[in-house]
Amino acid sequence: MRRFHLINTILGWSVFLIAGFVYLLTLEPTASWWDCSEFIISAYKLEVGHPPGAPLHIILGRFFSLFASDVSQVAFMVNLLSGLASAATVMLLYWSIVHLARKLFPGKELTLGEQIAVWGSGLVGSLAFAFSDSFWFSAVEGEVYALSSLFTAAVFWAVLKWENEADQKFANRWLILIAYLVGLSTGVHLLNLLAIPAIGLVYYFKKYPFSWKGFFTAFVLSIGILAAIQYVIIPGLPRVAFLFDILFVNNLGLPFNSGVLMFVGLLIAVSVWALYYTRRRQLVFGNTVVTAIVVILIGYSAFALILIRAEANPPMNQNNPDNAFSLLRYLNREQYGDRPLLYGPYYSARALGATGEKKYYSKVNGRYEVTGTSGSKTRYEPKLQTVFPRMYSNQPHHIEQYKEWGQVKGTEVRIRNRGESQTVLKPRFSENLRFFFSYQLGYMYSRYFMWNFAGRQNDIQGHGSFRNGNWISGIDFLDKYRVGSQENIPGFMKDDPTRNTYFFLPLLFGLAGLFYQYNHSQRGKEGFAVVMTLFLFTGIAIIVYLNQTPVQPRERDYAYVGSFYAFAIWIGLAVPALYSTIRKILGGIPGAVLVTVTSLGLVPGILVAQNMDDHNRSGRYMTRDYAINYLESCAPNAILLTYGDNDTFPLWYVQEVEGVRTDVKVVNISYLGMDWYISQHRRASYEATPIPFSFGEEQYYTGRRDAVLIRDRISGAVDLRDAMTFLGSEDERTKAKMQGGQEFDYLPSTDFYLPVDKDKVLETATVQPEDAALIADTVTFSINKSYITKSEWAVLNMIAANNWERPIYIDHSLLYTDNVFFTDWLQFEGLAYRFVPVKTIGSGMNKGNINTGILYRNVMEKFVWGNVNHPDVFLDDYNKRAIKIIQARYMFARLAEALVNEGQKQKAEEVVDKMFELFPNEKIPLSYDSFPATEQYFRAGAVEKGSEKVKQMADNSFAMLNYYLTLPEHFARAVQQEQEDEMKQIQNLLVLTRRYNLAELNKEIDERLQTLIDRLSEDMGS
Repeated sequence: MRRFHLINTILGWSVFLIAGFVYLLTLEPTASWWDCSEFIISAYKLEVGHPPGAPLHIILGRFFSLFASDVSQVAFMVNLLSGLASAATVMLLYWSIVHLARKLFPGKELTLGEQIAVWGSGLVGSLAFAFSDSFWFSAVEGEVYALSSLFTAAVFWAVLKWENEADQKFANRWLILIAYLVGLSTGVHLLNLLAIPAIGLVYYFKKYPFSWKGFFTAFVLSIGILAAIQYVIIPGLPRVAFLFDILFVNNLGLPFNSGVLMFVGLLIAVSVWALYYTRRRQLVFGNTVVTAIVVILIGYSAFALILIRAEANPPMNQNNPDNAFSLLRYLNREQYGDRPLLYGPYYSARALGATGEKKYYSKVNGRYEVTGTSGSKTRYEPKLQTVFPRMYSNQPHHIEQYKEWGQVKGTEVRIRNRGESQTVLKPRFSENLRFFFSYQLGYMYSRYFMWNFAGRQNDIQGHGSFRNGNWISGIDFLDKYRVGSQENIPGFMKDDPTRNTYFFLPLLFGLAGLFYQYNHSQRGKEGFAVVMTLFLFTGIAIIVYLNQTPVQPRERDYAYVGSFYAFAIWIGLAVPALYSTIRKILGGIPGAVLVTVTSLGLVPGILVAQNMDDHNRSGRYMTRDYAINYLESCAPNAILLTYGDNDTFPLWYVQEVEGVRTDVKVVNISYLGMDWYISQHRRASYEATPIPFSFGEEQYYTGRRDAVLIRDRISGAVDLRDAMTFLGSEDERTKAKMQGGQEFDYLPSTDFYLPVDKDKVLETATVQPEDAALIADTVTFSINKSYITKSEWAVLNMIAANNWERPIYIDHSLLYTDNVFFTDWLQFEGLAYRFVPVKTIGSGMNKGNINTGILYRNVMEKFVWGNVNHPDVFLDDYNKRAIKIIQARYMFARLAEALVNEGQKQKAEEVVDKMFELFPNEKIPLSYDSFPATEQYFRAGAVEKGSEKVKQMADNSFAMLNYYLTLPEHFARAVQQEQEDEMKQIQNLLVLTRRYNLAELNKEIDERLQTLIDRLSEDMGS
């Protein structure tokens, strides 16, 4: 046995080294998407990220950041934390599988063949998980899910260690370790709590003889422990701390957080007394319970970091949780809203009002003062509510998807609405369940599960289309019924690195291990119950709890990695299953070696071979460099308005960590509706001066002016500065009274203007001298809404208070929202649009006046592109969207077009050359977004270059059309719009070739088109 444990230890560490080495080779070198950017900022700059903060993750990230040789290496070192945590997860998984596999062999001593089979089970299962799609994705970036997986693996491994020593004197030390790890894990992610029911079953099976009553009792108690931690300890302690603080501050006149310190001191005293009492009375069980609770609280104390950092008021200080009340809101994630779980409304239910009162406290003159209120709970029409509500969102795009996935026909319900009777369509409960099984369970879990154990079609986010984001196996006759035949897909789709096929091998191995464990023996059944509980709670239970709406902003597979971890255990247990058969033929040792080696090749081998290319992020700097380009688009001391986290956090990263353009104030208007965020930007940060703002803090507290009505009470346009003065007034005459007696602030017109000081806008270079004649006397705009939000009027306040002093820019995303109202007054200067007093009416990506001097310097001299065209650097779909390749191609095309119009044809040709060099067809197939730039080749006289690009675009369109024509009718109908788009693209290419007298090229494309049409006619005739 000593030899067994020695080799087992060596193999466990070998697995760690193998996985760690692969992760190191494929690690993200910089910040990628928004959560990663934010974590790196928080780790390096000691700032406060989004709720609920993940303080332990930040502390560890900070430690890793200390080893960076310079600021450009900070992100790599912080991301390394995820790589090492993931490798450690794989190592602990190896030892856990070995423990469970050992139970499948009777007797105290294993033969050498059985030992090899047990070691092989650990190797196959752990390495399969190491190189699975979702786990590998999280292993090479700075996000919480890698460290969260390590905590899940650690508590599961620890309970198995306890199981080995349960009858020994100090065995409960493992239970205390588990409790401490659970407490620490709350400072990373709450997913780890879902391992508690499985831990409870291990304890039950070891301590008690099996009975169904005992089993269910243990199961319910385990869920009770989970609920107590999540719903009592985590939110309850901050709530009590706030009650102490408000007493000490408001009643006793002591400083803020003095009550929190007193509560912590009292908690420590009670804990010490309880430990002393149970030890003195020799209450072993009681002492174990108290100790477990104490160490959970010690782990949970990591959240003190959030309060301490917020008190220092760093530049990124989300929610500003510097006091007990704001910390409570921060930990409860109140800014993200709520969702019904066990009982709630259907999407067609009308809100009747609110019950209760939620008070918002702020720090005012050394006291907690109520500065705003809202209803604590929304009331809905009772007839339109249900148990287990799945279709609850009333957003139009969600309702559309509910009806499609749930196949909603509904039933008519009569309700009273303001005294009148009306009929409302209520979904049937069966349709509610159909949405749950088809979308939430089927599409948002089963699809992810199959990505990891069958194969993946591509990494384009799926919303139900057969073309994007589905699972495939690589066995065409099975795949074609769900996603169409894969034999005729275009070459660039077939060669897509994210197209991975495993031929069901990991799935089959997992099923083999599952059934073998269940059918093997009583010990096997007990192990099966434990693993199945872990599998269900870290997978399906999350689906139920999250209650996700359709059209998620990104794929969510990373949230279910815990269930894939459990399934990897069964993949490993397939080795003993196969060994039990083959040893009868080959004997013990040869059979064990053959099964282990073959299994390693068939499962981890195929996973690493298929997944390596699309999980290798080394050398990829596009997100970082794109953020740099955004900032470099702005003039000095600018204010840049952004929309959403994906556009904003990479900008914060390059400012906060790498020190790029810290003179620019980056203002995320998605946050601007929150008082703490406005207040932060009214202070300087680094080289950036405060934003101009005319209101005091008391005028925009949460609960005040959250929504402002628009009333057309004044004929003609109103000076925006006067409108802001009116809005900020506390005079009752400036309030609109509603039927229910409520008062709302309002703006008295729908039309506004802002005077322009022409000398100032020229002096501040808001407008270049060559464009002086284009300057308008006033900037005018209208608001075609019944009300605007705090974030929207805050932008208007900023513009009015600025009075053309500082440059104000908006990012590209804001063109497609209705959050800003001055999109006819923009100048396109790169990736950002400057607010200027020059009116340019355009649509889509053609918004904004162009000054070729500014735009040319930015595009050709300042901008960097982070290996976007390097043949060995992988571009995933997120990065293609995050760095907005389409937007970039249009940027080059618009610059080239403007240069041609000015007669600068040589410069225009250079611009288009650079665009196609950066974004070649081999990396990002040329499509409609390349058409405008291609035309500029012809206009600039570069006919051969233009003709080459036309051929490439035609080849791509014909490849797609040929693929569409091979699809069965039901698939073809689903891509009818795409077919029309490709046909339109070819028609546009024909028009282009005729326009520039390219008769031979025109004839070639036309003949290919006619052949395609003839083929289509034959198919329709047959």
